[in-house]
Amino acid sequence: MAVPAERPDRPRRIGPYEIVATLDPVGPGQPPVPGQRFLARSGEGMFTVVLTVPLDGADRRLFADEAHAARYLTGRRLLPVGELWPNEDGPWHSAPYLPLLPLPSALAAYGGPLPETAVRALGAALAETLAELHGRGTVHGGLVSPSVVLLTADGPLLSCSGALRAAAPDGVARAGLPGLDPAVTAPEEAAGGPPGPAGDLHGFGAILAYAATGHTAPDRSELPEALRPLVSRCLSRDPAARPTAAEALGALGPPGPPALPGRVVAALARQSAALLAAEVAVTVPAPGV
Repeated sequence: MAVPAERPDRPRRIGPYEIVATLDPVGPGQPPVPGQRFLARSGEGMFTVVLTVPLDGADRRLFADEAHAARYLTGRRLLPVGELWPNEDGPWHSAPYLPLLPLPSALAAYGGPLPETAVRALGAALAETLAELHGRGTVHGGLVSPSVVLLTADGPLLSCSGALRAAAPDGVARAGLPGLDPAVTAPEEAAGGPPGPAGDLHGFGAILAYAATGHTAPDRSELPEALRPLVSRCLSRDPAARPTAAEALGALGPPGPPALPGRVVAALARQSAALLAAEVAVTVPAPGV
């Protein structure tokens, strides 16, 4: 996969960054994304980042507040929030770039659902991350679409922390809001309930289902037999019936190598090469400045 295609509606520059490409695939049938994400390079050409801005029509104050809170949410498999421009007129945040593919792009590069070995490796890595967060008394609060999972050669990363509250504050119904996949978002959270560990597990189960079948609400028979019990429990409408992250990790086994198919690894390499070759308008300081 090369750098994603040009979009006529994408901005040319955000803050100090020149936009090189959009990160997420666009078009009918693509899962929603809680924020607009771009690959961008600083004006002097030294830094390349993943840059996120609010969706059109989104509450920019909520976006900025949740991005600020996400700076303190740490974990090996969380895409960090680095720079943050919290101004409500144009909030954005960035993370250091490394070759990565949103999960929908990875399925497109592979040509369909991922092999079961790759799905299990993905699930184990994400379950371990959620178990670590929940063990500290925190939640991710953003497992609302397969697009929040980014695949790298070193394993998956979770992005979009706090996306539920960025979409709408607690107590306000979130069903039907842009950026949230109704099959992924936990029912109690779509109704306006606060993000919680059980909601994270609902999103986790729907994302595993997507990786294994290509869609977030599959018939149980479409799932690999070994994953059916876990995914079915995660997708229960009753939060109390869902497993904990530690139980999900126990069902999948300890995290191992990412087990990415060769076509996905090749797509990561092509993205990196195309991004490095992309030309941007480099700002050269005047002599003596």
